[in-house]
Amino acid sequence: MPPVVIWAMGAVGAAVVVKFVMREVRRVNAELDEARAAAAGAEAGHARHPTLRRDPASGEYRLR
Repeated sequence: MPPVVIWAMGAVGAAVVVKFVMREVRRVNAELDEARAAAAGAEAGHARHPTLRRDPASGEYRLR
């Protein structure tokens, strides 16, 4: 096989691999963005609720 054909096949193969990798990177980033948005929503919901603190004198938990 002439070297030009081998180079062309290598370039096409590399382009296919790059396209596949970029698609996977975008898919994974989309999943991470969804997870971050869900975590941010959970943190915002948690901030609305009061927290409990332990009273050192009585040992009981009280709203902060």
